[in-house]
Amino acid sequence: MSRHIETETRSGPRYLVSFEVRAEWDDADGSHVVVQGTTENVGPEGTLVHLPRQLPNVGSTVRLEVAGEDGQKLQVIAEVLRIERNPGHPLAALQVLGETNEWKGLIWEPAAPRISAPPVPVEDEDDDEEDDDFAN
Repeated sequence: MSRHIETETRSGPRYLVSFEVRAEWDDADGSHVVVQGTTENVGPEGTLVHLPRQLPNVGSTVRLEVAGEDGQKLQVIAEVLRIERNPGHPLAALQVLGETNEWKGLIWEPAAPRISAPPVPVEDEDDDEEDDDFAN
């Protein structure tokens, strides 16, 4: 029986977030392609993007512009790691090349879920009096 072992190559958690993106690349036939899309999730070194019109080829280089949470735009160069040609929801997995510190600071870290502490219950003075009545 053969075994297939996959190694997890992600360098950190991915956060589900929808940022607007603009992707540009040169196609195999030499034409320049520009498409708009959205992120599905972002990680510390890459993203999964939904590009509804056209997908780049695996291994190609894409110039990606991402509008972060505060509207600030970051331009990076990314490599296409894989694509999913689902007709209803085509996706491209991109790995950022070079600008990972800017990516982490402007895109990945702000996308992290914000969990606030649960509210501290405020004791009502009337409740204390009722408890005293039951104790007697």
